[in-house]
Amino acid sequence: MKKYKGEIALLFNTLIWGGTFALIKNAFTDISPLLFLGLRFSIAALIFLPFVFASLKKTNKQTLIAGAVLGFFYFTGFAAQSLGLNLTSATKSGFITGTFVIFIPILQLIIEKRKPKWFNVLSVFLVLIGLIILSSKGDNVIDFIRQLGSDFNTGDLLTLICAVLFAFQVVYVDVFTKKYEYLPMVFVQLLITGIGGFILSYVFSISSLETVRLNINSTVITAIIYTAVFASMIATVVQLKYQKTVTPTKAGIIFSIEPIFAAVFAYFLLSEKISNFGLVGCVLIFIGLVVSELFSVKDE
Repeated sequence: MKKYKGEIALLFNTLIWGGTFALIKNAFTDISPLLFLGLRFSIAALIFLPFVFASLKKTNKQTLIAGAVLGFFYFTGFAAQSLGLNLTSATKSGFITGTFVIFIPILQLIIEKRKPKWFNVLSVFLVLIGLIILSSKGDNVIDFIRQLGSDFNTGDLLTLICAVLFAFQVVYVDVFTKKYEYLPMVFVQLLITGIGGFILSYVFSISSLETVRLNINSTVITAIIYTAVFASMIATVVQLKYQKTVTPTKAGIIFSIEPIFAAVFAYFLLSEKISNFGLVGCVLIFIGLVVSELFSVKDE
């Protein structure tokens, strides 16, 4: 029962995260990506501080170091994602971010010395094919083959780097949450990401890599509030609390549903449409999730 509770909690996270792509894409018209990142996570850390203050006073150095490691991968992952999202579509960003599912079993084998089960490998393969098809703009197999990789841009590359960094974060969450208290690690992770966003925004501005812009309006405020409270603070607490009951590979498969939610939100908020052929990708992703669930139950 605990396992299913954890899986449902992580699926809830994918819904929250799926809504961020369209909101952030809209907001980037009026706020620069790295400044947005700094505001989003700094506000999340400040809101969360009263709830974790007592725990922080009793926290040991090892827990803080673990939180800093998670914070590094969280910050660099979100920085790459934010910069990439500014250069590609919300739907495509959601799809490429979802490819982190293929890196998790590899990193789990390297870091934790744990081999994925055969059904996990099959599930990851189905999810990967589903993600690739889902990102196709064509309506048939011929269009898909013709367009495969033809419009891969800098934003897509940054998002792919983000996927690798997020895979590291998922695996290390599994490692650290079994050893240390999760609440202080959540706060450190949020704080490092927020401060890192401000620092990188300043560095990029003085080096002319990014023009800092901030136009306060309802779009920016909505995006900051939603991402700070729900997608940063609440989602990070849920991940660190419940992911330890689920294997990293299984967590990655669950998180791979996020691009579907991202596409749904992008359709309603940005009018970005999924191709008919892309719907086949959605089906494959769901099949991958079902395969992982069915065989993991039999394997227990």
